[in-house]
Amino acid sequence: YHPVHGICSLNRLDVVRFLSFTAALWAGKATNPSTLKWMARKILLSLSFGRCAAQETHKKSSPIYLLLSHHHLMKERCIQSFLKKNNARLVVMIHDIIPIEFPEYSRPGEDKRHLLRLKTVARLAHGIIVPTQSVAHAVSPFMPTNLPIKNIAHGLHIWGLEKPTTITVPSRPYFVCIGTIEPRKNHLLLLNIWRNLAKSQHTIIPNLIIIGRRGWENENVLDMLERCPTLQAHVQEYNALNDQQVVHLLRHAQALLFPSFAEGFGLPLLEALAVQTPVVCSDLAVFREIAGASAIYLDPLDGPEWTRAINSLSISKSTMSVERSAVATYVPPINPWPTQVCLGLNFLTSLHNT
Repeated sequence: YHPVHGICSLNRLDVVRFLSFTAALWAGKATNPSTLKWMARKILLSLSFGRCAAQETHKKSSPIYLLLSHHHLMKERCIQSFLKKNNARLVVMIHDIIPIEFPEYSRPGEDKRHLLRLKTVARLAHGIIVPTQSVAHAVSPFMPTNLPIKNIAHGLHIWGLEKPTTITVPSRPYFVCIGTIEPRKNHLLLLNIWRNLAKSQHTIIPNLIIIGRRGWENENVLDMLERCPTLQAHVQEYNALNDQQVVHLLRHAQALLFPSFAEGFGLPLLEALAVQTPVVCSDLAVFREIAGASAIYLDPLDGPEWTRAINSLSISKSTMSVERSAVATYVPPINPWPTQVCLGLNFLTSLHNT
């Protein structure tokens, strides 16, 4: 999307270079993320002083405009103009409708904006991709009954998991919490637990490693991270780790702690399962869909139960395995991104042939 030209096609060679560098960055072969931003700005700048790439004519079939984010979905007229000009069909990935279901966890007015996005999809889309069946159920009431909705789970960057990294693993047992620091992620629960652990003078006080950028409406969490002296020796915050560093810390952690109030998917959960790190997470339908019996599910407001699980896992990763063994009959599938992308392309092909 360009602010002057609207939605338009880009030079194919520029796009190939951009995607190739992105792949190298994900694989740990490129080390300067700012280069990616520079390439994106250069592409947009070329559009400002030139024209959009020439469009191919499609007489026998319609091309598909696949939109993988919620960005620009409020620009219905702009999208409609692009589709008409290119005789194209629109397919959108809807990650969640959390701003509508839980407006208290979003920026003010985001619920109304997200509703406008869904209305654009309902009017213009020929198909929808969602990451979980839970999201499919949530989205369905907003869509025409004949609009195809395909559930395709996110993939995992498996080929990047074994890359060596320089980050130091704490000498003491530690837990990780991965996600943007925002109210929905419920970091406050964990910080209060760790403050109580530190005050109780336990023999073993594990570390808590919080991995994620600072988001919005998180003043209480930031106050504790920055100003609570009890937490300083036990809680570490990382805002800009690469994939290899995150996976390295996750692999050696006692467990992943995931106390969110709401999620559309939960990629850290899948990553933890892939490296066989125990998971303690909120009892959400979407998490049960992803992990089955391979996680420990707790009420995100039940501090004592979370404390008990953390204390048990501080001693040994396998402490709670006996509790899960009786019901651990389902092992969730963990697929690389190429496999999941192929499922998406197959869905697009099915729409293309209708």
